[in-house]
Amino acid sequence: MTMISAAVLLFLVMDPLGNVPMFISALKNVAAERQNTVIVRELLIALLLLVIFLFAGQYLLSWFHITDPALTVSGGVILFLIAIRMVFPSHEKPLQEGIDGEPFIVPLAVPYVVGPSAIATVMLMMTRNPERWPEWLMAVFLAWLASSLILFFATKLKRFLSQRVLIAIERLMGMLLITLAVQMLMTGIHQFMHTT
Repeated sequence: MTMISAAVLLFLVMDPLGNVPMFISALKNVAAERQNTVIVRELLIALLLLVIFLFAGQYLLSWFHITDPALTVSGGVILFLIAIRMVFPSHEKPLQEGIDGEPFIVPLAVPYVVGPSAIATVMLMMTRNPERWPEWLMAVFLAWLASSLILFFATKLKRFLSQRVLIAIERLMGMLLITLAVQMLMTGIHQFMHTT
């Protein structure tokens, strides 16, 4: 995996376009003059969390004795479940979380920007090739920057793009993520079969 392909994968996993409606919904009770400040704060917290999991993730995995195949399969399962909900959203259990007042860390930074699939992805990148950490760090930054630009201009983007266009983009990203999730599952099973 190259740095660019890792950044694209992480960008797809973070799904900023799919998160636009959820960001807007979470910010509806925040005063207009505070919204940009809150968004920037939450995006910086999200970047910090991604970097922490990038560098500390491998130690957490070794502490819990989690193998690389197990992480690959679990990451694929989580990614698959999220992708299925992107393609076939449930009205009974929406991805949005109801909050009162100004959000802090939850739900904007976690799980909207840094969800379980993003955490699993950065941990996988580092555990497979820890010596390439500068590339992975740059990939994390590029994916975060692209996602941040979209989410920062979320309110303007919603006015520019119709709800149908946003939904269509989210469905398309969901289908791409399903393919990536299946590949992760197959890779994890293949690794497990060859280590036992």
